Amino acid sequence: MSPASTGASAVAGAESLVPVTDSRMSPGGPGYRRMSFALFLAGVATFALLYSTQALLPLISGDFGVAASEASWTVAAATGGLALFVLPMSALSERFGRRTVMTGSLAVAVTVGLLVPFAPSITALVVLRAVQGAALAGLPASATAYLAEEVRPKALVTAIGLFVAGNSVGGMSGRIITGWVAQEWGWRVALGVIGAIAVACAVAFRLLLPAPRHFAAGSLRPRVLVRTVREHLANPLLCRLYAIGALFMTVFGGVYTVIGYRLTEAPFSLPQGVIGSIFLVYLVGTVSASTAGRLVGRLGRRGALYLAGGTTTAGLVVSLAPSLPLVLLGLVLITAGFFAGHAVASSAVSKTATTGRAQASALYQSAYYIGSSAGSTVGALAFHAGGWAGTVGVGLLAVLGVVTITVIGSHAARTVAVGQPA
Repeated sequence: MSPASTGASAVAGAESLVPVTDSRMSPGGPGYRRMSFALFLAGVATFALLYSTQALLPLISGDFGVAASEASWTVAAATGGLALFVLPMSALSERFGRRTVMTGSLAVAVTVGLLVPFAPSITALVVLRAVQGAALAGLPASATAYLAEEVRPKALVTAIGLFVAGNSVGGMSGRIITGWVAQEWGWRVALGVIGAIAVACAVAFRLLLPAPRHFAAGSLRPRVLVRTVREHLANPLLCRLYAIGALFMTVFGGVYTVIGYRLTEAPFSLPQGVIGSIFLVYLVGTVSASTAGRLVGRLGRRGALYLAGGTTTAGLVVSLAPSLPLVLLGLVLITAGFFAGHAVASSAVSKTATTGRAQASALYQSAYYIGSSAGSTVGALAFHAGGWAGTVGVGLLAVLGVVTITVIGSHAARTVAVGQPA
């Protein structure tokens, strides 16, 4: 070999050792803060709109002259619309791009949000809320995929955490703001204020979110999507996790849909603004969700689910007391147990699905929001029939379902461990 060829080989070898620069975003890098703040605002807008009527249900019932079970459909329709459309929206984002789908979703949702305060009847209000929920499905379907493509892996958990923080802040602040505004000016003005806030968040989101640089459009192939979904639904562990997420959300949706009715009645008779502030309890959930990883490390996934179910059960029982401090303690325990259980189940879905993770996550979100719709509706019907004890009974049955499914999972794991078919 000639010196020249040897030198060329050495140079080529040296070049192959030079690390390829990762052009994706990372903390401190260009565009990262803009991207993080944009998705935070998208999360705020999404969950402020999605649950905007929940703290206002007693006022909506009074205005339209309907029972709690009918007014609760203004929540159930929105979460149900999201549950039905999250999977199709995830497919659209694969073809047309994450930013495009998120922008379109927010545009439709905030437009409907400006129409909602003018709903002439409970039926019109429910229909508008269903359309709004279906539109909002584009956000959870696309946001995590956008982050996975545009953010470096080491920064991904932090970036997703900021988006989730926006979700919790939006859900909490939307309920608190509507409660205090409605106390002074009524529920229609309160929903108008939320709509205006969502418009501002949507505009800022579109202006701030960097254009995608790593998105590769795919084709809309229904057969591929159907095959992937069928494979996930044939996985017993994934199905158990979907059911656990739905059942935990049934408890949570029922409790927080009905709690306003209970607190407006004797012996509490709280004003609307104070009832809205009850949703500050959500901060407890933020803490419990963040510690779920450590719980799994100490107790295992099933141990953490048992603890979450036990905490939720204790909260439901304590909330039966005719004492405001004990009711608040019950809400704290229910919220802590729910968020911990949800965090454990949702993270287990991502670890379990080795292929088609976007569809696996979308199926979990569908089950989760179906649980929210079911909890809102059935919890309100139970309250109408048997008061708060009826709603608690529905919650206890749902937790019993969580524990039963977890026991089945434990048995399946043991049979697999000894080489028997699970």
